[in-house]
Amino acid sequence: MQQSKSKIFLMRPDIDENEYRAVKEVLASSHLTEGPVTQEFENAVANYVGTKHGIAVTSCTTALHTVLAVVGIQGKQVIIPDYTYPATTEAVILAGGIPVLVDVDMESMNMTSEILENAYNEKMNVFVPVSWGGVPLEPSIYKTAKKLGLLTLEDAACSLGSMIGDEYVGKLADFSCFSFHPRKVITTGEGGMITTDNDEVAEKCYSFKHFGVKDGKFSIVGTNYKLSNILSAIGLQQMKKIEKIIRDRIERSKIYDDLLSKISGIRPAYSKKGTRQTYQSYTCYVEKENFRDKIRQKLSEDNIESQIGTYSLHLEPAYNKTKRIGNLQNSELLYKNALTLPLHNQLSQDDQERVCRVILKAMY
Repeated sequence: MQQSKSKIFLMRPDIDENEYRAVKEVLASSHLTEGPVTQEFENAVANYVGTKHGIAVTSCTTALHTVLAVVGIQGKQVIIPDYTYPATTEAVILAGGIPVLVDVDMESMNMTSEILENAYNEKMNVFVPVSWGGVPLEPSIYKTAKKLGLLTLEDAACSLGSMIGDEYVGKLADFSCFSFHPRKVITTGEGGMITTDNDEVAEKCYSFKHFGVKDGKFSIVGTNYKLSNILSAIGLQQMKKIEKIIRDRIERSKIYDDLLSKISGIRPAYSKKGTRQTYQSYTCYVEKENFRDKIRQKLSEDNIESQIGTYSLHLEPAYNKTKRIGNLQNSELLYKNALTLPLHNQLSQDDQERVCRVILKAMY
């Protein structure tokens, strides 16, 4: 009987004895909920991106919800890209806002300044761009937002460690929200972080995640979005090796770039000079119509995990009546044709070559 081929996973978290040891120390302390370890983690992320404040919460979704609830968007329209995970929209709706779906650029898969300007109206006070897959936003979008009088709340779920020039994502927007889900560059299992230089909003966010407490009184209606010492202990160890993790991902991405450039009909993952991306997702684009899903099927048959890029929200039942601007054509094309390949520290060059051989065979 023929033995099945070894499995190639889409993602594997970079966990070692340091994380185990850190968790054991927290368990031994009996201080399991949010406490000094969480504060250390908040400081580590804030110091890394270069902001005054880091506020740890339970996920990137709850991070977005916290900021939106605090800045106040009740009944207001909020521009978000149609090409994103539903969490971006859910946060707006949870905070009482009205999401407005807009298209994205075909190559970067992100919103652009031009798209923002075309969608803006004077009743808006904040917009939520997504630096998808670890690809930084174009620098001009932050300036355009300021010119329009908009606060920028960046859904940077995938982008901790991404840079524009010598500045980190997390410092560039008014507020940035990161995810520590296991598919992200660093993980705490589940978790999120808000970074900002805005003292007033940071204080309100901190209160909001603690049931609305301020100076011993419940001054606002909040909720419980605290991140435990247990998960924060993992995060602290992950932060110590984030640069190595990103370097390794970039090196493996270069191998994919080279291999895929030899396959007609596949566009390798986007990269732009003057930026550093984390390659949280190595997402290529299948230019040959109706072949993305065929490729995914062949990869699955070879015991290789893959994923789409992300969703075109207006095509999902929950959001098909959501307000939109334009025909969202690029979002639909990306949803149907973008392909995310395995990328993690356990992936060998032989594995990458095997992935690309299967793609080539599926294409022709």
